[in-house]
Amino acid sequence: MPSNRHIIDETDRIVLKSLQDEGRLTNVELAARAGLTAPPTLRRVRALETAGIIRGYHADLNPEPLGYSIMVFAMVSLKSQAENDLRAFEEHVAQLPPVRECHMLNGEIDFILKIVAHDLQEFQRFLTAHLTSAPNVEHVKTSLTIRTSKNQPGIPVDDA
Repeated sequence: MPSNRHIIDETDRIVLKSLQDEGRLTNVELAARAGLTAPPTLRRVRALETAGIIRGYHADLNPEPLGYSIMVFAMVSLKSQAENDLRAFEEHVAQLPPVRECHMLNGEIDFILKIVAHDLQEFQRFLTAHLTSAPNVEHVKTSLTIRTSKNQPGIPVDDA
């Protein structure tokens, strides 16, 4: 269970920024950037993982060579905003691989989803089979991405 009690110092910030920018750094390379030796650097990384500050590691995949040419943002409004209905919708989209992100919003739209597809026809089939027909969905508005000018995962790691 993540703890909010972990105090982040400047060395932790260097470790976090370095790993967020280049997740494949070796512990030795990371230690050099942090100005430490390898063993205490590894202890810091493990402590940051245990505290839930580092949630995981992943590869940043380029969608185009893998045939994903379509990215769509879908704004979903539900008929009911009761907590069990919101959770049911979240559980539904969690099982849909094309949905890469799901965020609950404040305002007239309940959720915004980031969805990928190989082509427009595949997206249309997905939309009608899995989204507009989902229980409690009132309406869905979609916007097709034309281009992405910035895609920077993670968060800014501020100086202390």
